[in-house]
Amino acid sequence: MPNDTPPRQLTFDLPFDPRYGREDFLVGDANEAAYGLIEAWPHWPDRVLLLTGPAGSGKSHLAAIWAERAHAWTVPASGVTHERVQHLVSNGALVIEDVDRPEGRDEAALFHLLNLVRERGSPVLFTSGRPIDALGLATPDLRSRLRLAPGVAIDAPDDALLRAVLVKLFVDRQLIVDLGVIEAVALRIDRSLGRARDVVAELDRDALGRGRRISRPLALAVLRRMGLDGEAGADDEAG
Repeated sequence: MPNDTPPRQLTFDLPFDPRYGREDFLVGDANEAAYGLIEAWPHWPDRVLLLTGPAGSGKSHLAAIWAERAHAWTVPASGVTHERVQHLVSNGALVIEDVDRPEGRDEAALFHLLNLVRERGSPVLFTSGRPIDALGLATPDLRSRLRLAPGVAIDAPDDALLRAVLVKLFVDRQLIVDLGVIEAVALRIDRSLGRARDVVAELDRDALGRGRRISRPLALAVLRRMGLDGEAGADDEAG
């Protein structure tokens, strides 16, 4: 029997590097307070700041904006060890990413780093996916020091911000889609910028593999495959 399935093109899962410039950050109600505090540098309420928000919410983007302004080094929390603390603080400004991840996290080294930056007056921005009390820190002094640091949280995006981010994610990948695709995706995913990023990446791979543009029917098919189909109707298969 003839196979009517259209051939799929060979695709390469190349890494995609998001743009982290100041002009690329989209501001909405969910992140306005966090963005404002980053923009307020160097007039911070304290030398240590904690930025929290779920995965994909824009923490790393904001941290990159501040790192450029403050000429800061950026290291993961797992990269803070006793051997490196003096060297890290010598730069004068630091971004410590993902302090909520326990893998490789040296609490004694982080406490030592906090003491040293306080002593030298160096600015430090910590990012975390969860509040301090949810990190399961075993070192009371570290937990206490981080609790004292001013914090700002990024909330879940509202509908307008979610749609704007979807447009930006497609543009970043040089993909042209119509409003129907944006609406189809926005109405069927939870309010998560991380989820939006995952869906756009999957649509990009699927469209490239099929050699087709990203249409609303294709978007709905991919969302169904990802378990995000919502209330799609039977006519969505057409086209």
